[in-house]
Amino acid sequence: MERILERYERYSYAERQLVAGDLEQNGSWTLEHAKLKARMEVLIKNQKHFMGEDLDTLSLRELQNLEQQLDSALKHIRSRKNQLMHESISELQKKDKALQEQNNVLAKKVKEKEKEVLAQQTQWEEQNHTLDLVSDLPVQPSQSFNIGGSYNQAIRGSGRDDEGTPSDQHRANAVLLPPWMLRHLEQ
Repeated sequence: MERILERYERYSYAERQLVAGDLEQNGSWTLEHAKLKARMEVLIKNQKHFMGEDLDTLSLRELQNLEQQLDSALKHIRSRKNQLMHESISELQKKDKALQEQNNVLAKKVKEKEKEVLAQQTQWEEQNHTLDLVSDLPVQPSQSFNIGGSYNQAIRGSGRDDEGTPSDQHRANAVLLPPWMLRHLEQ
């Protein structure tokens, strides 16, 4: 019986301790809640003051303090805005420089291509001029260029028994000559 009474006292003591702890904790939470509620009310009141509302209840000193806080906040805001603007301008200048360099590279490539096209055009004109000069030279019937012989034979075998004009024969031969051979013929 004594053991049962001891166990009962132990468990009841532990239970009383838990209940007391819960009461203290609830009291602590209630106190914390009251503090947070008061702080929130102060923050809401300050926010209204910063927005220009409920200023009638403020004294001259409180209004001056509010003005200083607003001026300080404006200085910070302007400073941050200026910093962001400078960063943006700097980044845009870097992009502008990169685009200018890219534009210069592309302009050089265009000039090189124009030079290549002009050189090819000049070469074609020289070749055409050379062909015109060679085709205007009188060809003696004894001269025979056996270049592309099958082509010459095909012309002869087509019923044109060398009755064509010498310039026609020479043009047929000139068309088959590569440009480097035409240069040797001019000399």
